[in-house]
Order: sequence, then C-alpha cells, then structure tokens
Amino acid sequence: MVNLSSFFGPLSFIGLLALSNVFMTFAWYAHLKNLSSKPWWMAVFASWAIALFEYAFQVPANRIGFQYFSLGQLKITQEVITLAVFVPFAIFYMDEPFKTDYIWAGLCLLGAVYFMFRS
Repeated sequence: MVNLSSFFGPLSFIGLLALSNVFMTFAWYAHLKNLSSKPWWMAVFASWAIALFEYAFQVPANRIGFQYFSLGQLKITQEVITLAVFVPFAIFYMDEPFKTDYIWAGLCLLGAVYFMFRS
C-alpha cells in the first residue's frame, strides 16, 4: 500500500517547483515584452518583486524535495519543469513561433533525467 505522506511529498515538491518556475519565467523574461520602453532599473525592480514570489515557492519545494531526492535529482527536475513552463510562455505570452529545437531540448533533458534517476 502507498504511504500517502511519501506520495504527496514528491507531488508537493513538483507542484511548488512548477509555481516557482512560472514566477521565475515571468521575472526573467516578461519585462522584455512589457517594460522594453522603460529604463532597465524599472525592469530590475519589477523582476525582483516577482522573484520574491518565486523564492517563496522554490525554497519550500526544495526542502520538501530534498527529503525524497538527491541534490542532482532536484536540479534536473527543476530543469525539466523550467522547459515545460518556458515553452508555453514563449509561444503564448511572448508570441514566439514553435521550434522543433524545443523538442530536441526536451529529449536531451529526458536523457539527463534517465541518468540522474537510474540508480
């Protein structure tokens, strides 16, 4: 029988990390669309304000995740989630065209996931 605490721990890690990555992606890139005509320092302050929420989700996510996964596994999971969040952001929010390079990058990450989680 599955222990619910051991099941929800990893799920909460992934959920919190996904939320963190949504904020991270907006903090890092949304200013390129929304604040491009403003001075760079305004973009910095806006990004810092968004990044505060990123860290509010990322720190507990990694603390939870570290109870179940190694440091390398935490990092590669974060990279997979980052790409999964970034691609829709780039296409739907930034109006970038879809590139097959996103698929190739995802396949490379799947290889990295395999190597980090195989043992």
